[in-house]
Amino acid sequence: MSHPKFTALTLFIGLLLGISPLMAQEDAADWLPRLEFTQDGLAFPATAGVVTINGDTVALTDQNGRKYVMIEPGLHLVKSGGNSALYHLSGGVGSGPERLRRIPLWLSILPPLIAIGLALVFREVLISLFAGVWVGAFLAGGLRFEGFLGIIKALLYSVEHYVVEALNDGGHLAIIVFSLLVGGMVAIISRNGGMAGVVERLTKYARTPKSAQFITWLLGVGIFFDDYANTLIVGNTMRSVTDRFQISREKLAYLVDSTAAPVASIAFITTWIGAELGYIGDGIKGVVGLEDQTPYAVFLESLKYSYYPVFTLGFMLFLIATRRDFGTMFTAERRARSTGQVKATSTEAEEVVETEDLSPVKGAPLRARNAIFPVLTVVVMTIIGLLDTGLASVYGGLENPPASDGWGATWAAMDGSFFGKLGTVIGAADSYVALLWASISGVVVAILLTLGQRIMNIEQTMGSLTSGFKAMFSAIMILTLAWALAITTEDLHTADFLVDLLGGSLNPYFLPPIVFVLAALISFSTGSSWSTMAILYPIAIPLTWAVATANGWEAEEAHRLLYNVISIVLAASVLGDHCSPISDTTILSSLASDCNHIDHVRTQLPYALTVGAMAITMGFLSTLFGGGWVLCLGLMALGLVLLYGIVRWRGRVVED
Repeated sequence: MSHPKFTALTLFIGLLLGISPLMAQEDAADWLPRLEFTQDGLAFPATAGVVTINGDTVALTDQNGRKYVMIEPGLHLVKSGGNSALYHLSGGVGSGPERLRRIPLWLSILPPLIAIGLALVFREVLISLFAGVWVGAFLAGGLRFEGFLGIIKALLYSVEHYVVEALNDGGHLAIIVFSLLVGGMVAIISRNGGMAGVVERLTKYARTPKSAQFITWLLGVGIFFDDYANTLIVGNTMRSVTDRFQISREKLAYLVDSTAAPVASIAFITTWIGAELGYIGDGIKGVVGLEDQTPYAVFLESLKYSYYPVFTLGFMLFLIATRRDFGTMFTAERRARSTGQVKATSTEAEEVVETEDLSPVKGAPLRARNAIFPVLTVVVMTIIGLLDTGLASVYGGLENPPASDGWGATWAAMDGSFFGKLGTVIGAADSYVALLWASISGVVVAILLTLGQRIMNIEQTMGSLTSGFKAMFSAIMILTLAWALAITTEDLHTADFLVDLLGGSLNPYFLPPIVFVLAALISFSTGSSWSTMAILYPIAIPLTWAVATANGWEAEEAHRLLYNVISIVLAASVLGDHCSPISDTTILSSLASDCNHIDHVRTQLPYALTVGAMAITMGFLSTLFGGGWVLCLGLMALGLVLLYGIVRWRGRVVED
């Protein structure tokens, strides 16, 4: 019998070769007129109206009853009359002509679907992600059908362009360096006995699996300012504690993942707030009655509709308090409690071998402070970095900046309340710089504590650091491929296809659930809640206002609908991110918890969908009955009660 991984690869290559002739066919009934490439450029019918290419309105030149525009070789999303089509222009070879080929826009959904499908079926995320990138490169290359040679060219282009471009990004490199340094710090504080000391200290409070899970949940809520920092700190810190109480790695990864983005997305002061306020500010410019409102005020007003983040945090508490689980999570928890096997065992022996020994060195004192001080350094330096970079950014944007660019002078020159100023500062901060400062500071403190107490010599300490780096390598490969896949979905305009598919004539009352589904699908397909917000906010906010006013709604009613949609885009982006195996935060949660990535996705998915279904229901009811704080809080309480009932009804007690 053939190995399932090779079977998957064979099926994948067969799929490419098999559907190539189908993908090459032009649809004669396409709504967008067949376009041609001539020496004058891209030719349109004489009746063509406003045309946009890659989001920019272009000026067409009239000539001989046709209209033309010059385009460069590459992929171009052409929109005319509210419809879209994707064209690829290849550069001429030698003196040969350029070739224009239409790529059916529905094919843009194939790369993420293939990656997600293969990952869930074969439980091998690396080859699944690369398969998605490979398909994306094949499509983005213009569906070149030179037999097997075209497939090989797409393979080479996957690495040459998409993988390299994923690494040629300052933010991505910052995350990689941060992850490596945190991994190295964790290895040092594990080998010097600090983590073992933390376990002993926390055991006084975590006396049962229930209390251990509650402490994990509490730490996740406490580190609210950044989802990446939350994930890596909580997962690495609590792993030893949860292992001691035979809590499955799948449950730990769920607790880590579901207290990261939900908290960071709705907290007043986070690294998310700047992007959120920017999107909201751009979107409300044309909304009558909100011209004088600050984006921060609109964001705060939308929080009453934040059902998914609140329901997620409450749902976890219900699971912890009742000691119940259901679905694949119950299977994982029962395995951990009954056998002591906290991590699922693969059928392949080589996959269960632990490559790095992070147990304390012989004679190491079990002092909790050797772990607590480096971790606290990471937390404190992250906050300091956010304040420093945020205030520097604010100073550069002041109309009348003070003579000094110090913290105090800049703060005094800002307008607004304390929390308003703080939100502005954190929103303007460079979170990547803050995380880099924090991680290198944590490593330095861990090294100094280790050498100062002579627990390990310099050679052993550096060896532990590099062991931590090596432990992160697999996760960094996954992150890189996930980013590469996200670039392919951006190039192929996957989000535009989904918006076109689901963005027809809308009834105002059904806008929230439709936007919820659309945002969740885009986030699930792209693996990024941030890109989903960037795509949907500029569309959803003006669309909501236009639909509401066109249906005769009063301004106040339309504003309430708008607040709901603003909150829903954010919440559904987080939901799709939770469900997607190609999401960077989902991958980081698996990494920090040392949990098989696909096991994490399979066990988290039923919980995320359960909470998501309750959130979309309450979001619809809040629109139906007019919104308002009292109604929304009442629906939030009702939703929590119903979720508690679901836990009691569907869940089964996991015996300690």
